Amino acid sequence: MKKEYLIYKLSDEVKNSCKIPREAFQKYGVKRGLRNEDGSGVLVGLTNIGNVVGYERAADGTLQPCPGKLFYRGYELDDLVSPLLKEKRFGFEEIAYLLLSGKLPDKEELDAFKELLNDNMPLDHRTIVHIIDLEGSNIMNILARCVLEMYTFDPNPDDISRDNLMRQSVELIAKFPTIVAYAYNIYRHTVQGQSLNIIHPREDLGIAENFLYMLKEGPYTELDARTLDLLLIIQAEHGGGNNSTFTVRVTSSTRTDTYSSIAAGIGSLKGPLHGGANIKVVNMFHHLKEQIKDWTNVDEIDTYLNRMLNKEAYDKTGLIYGIGHAVYTMSDPRAVELKKLAGLLAKEKGREKEYNFLTLLEKEGIKCVSAFRHTKKPICANLDFYSGFIYEMIGLPQEIYTPIFAMARIVGWTAHRIEELNFEGRRIIRPAYKNILQPREYVPIEDR
Repeated sequence: MKKEYLIYKLSDEVKNSCKIPREAFQKYGVKRGLRNEDGSGVLVGLTNIGNVVGYERAADGTLQPCPGKLFYRGYELDDLVSPLLKEKRFGFEEIAYLLLSGKLPDKEELDAFKELLNDNMPLDHRTIVHIIDLEGSNIMNILARCVLEMYTFDPNPDDISRDNLMRQSVELIAKFPTIVAYAYNIYRHTVQGQSLNIIHPREDLGIAENFLYMLKEGPYTELDARTLDLLLIIQAEHGGGNNSTFTVRVTSSTRTDTYSSIAAGIGSLKGPLHGGANIKVVNMFHHLKEQIKDWTNVDEIDTYLNRMLNKEAYDKTGLIYGIGHAVYTMSDPRAVELKKLAGLLAKEKGREKEYNFLTLLEKEGIKCVSAFRHTKKPICANLDFYSGFIYEMIGLPQEIYTPIFAMARIVGWTAHRIEELNFEGRRIIRPAYKNILQPREYVPIEDR
């Protein structure tokens, strides 16, 4: 038998070996995707870090939609973001301190924390050489491999004491922007034939500004930098149940090293159903700008969106990307904040017509999806609906949209890892799978 044919034969046999009837899940009380029948998540843990609120549970146990709220260490997201917008200052480092420690820093603590992050932003020359050698187009894969390589440079990589976990967390938060910026610059050089820029981070800049400075994709404005800073804040944490954070907690429960656990989280976030969704929205938006002639004509917009839902237009998946969320019902608080930021940036960039079109697409998309699904349950736009458009206005390339998400979420990941390894009564996370295949008798090879 030819080896090439064997691959196809093995693959074909999987069609039968993977068959599990849908009704079996209900028969055995299995919560597919760790979701209850009402769509809520199965409760698998407790946390003091993030809280995602998309509904309220009534006295009779049913879920009641409510405006979405997101809390970081007990503080509502809007209460953290609004002062930064009002005072026109950067705040990612302040929020990172909050998520890691559980308290907001005073000025002296914040200044010291910023200095600590800046001290750790430069990369070891061996890591830089490693990034150059990889020459890959997928920055998420390069990021994961660089994180794993950091294990070899760490004097105490397997130490899970609280002090060591915090040191590793700070170093990862500081180094992610540098790795992503360098990896993209090398990609531009090797794939697009442009000049190679390896720019050392500046001590007088925070993480958001330093990232834009090291990326050197062109000049950036103060609003660009502050918007990116707020994007990082909004994406820094989303509770313990999101797929990548849960992945970090599951792997951390085995007491594996920090770098293995974070690399697993990166692999989870890379998936198009998780961190890669904003690219789907941007590409859809470009398509709709071309296909819809009058960006203010509701009837024309609805007609085309319904064609998409009926799998007759665009990529024929039946999806309107960026509409709907697993937890949020009436609104996604992150999308609410990003919509404000997108409006400010669109005004500066002269792209208000596109912004108005996008907001109309949000409104009509929600209406069309609700009608198509025949549901009265509220549906909202999610984080991804506006984030890609914002990245585009700042001038950031699609290759780093998801890596920027990782730059933000590394804060939440490390905070949850520290909590997973430090609460009382911790145990390895080990759920069960029900095997529904009947026992079979062994057949000797000559009789098969």
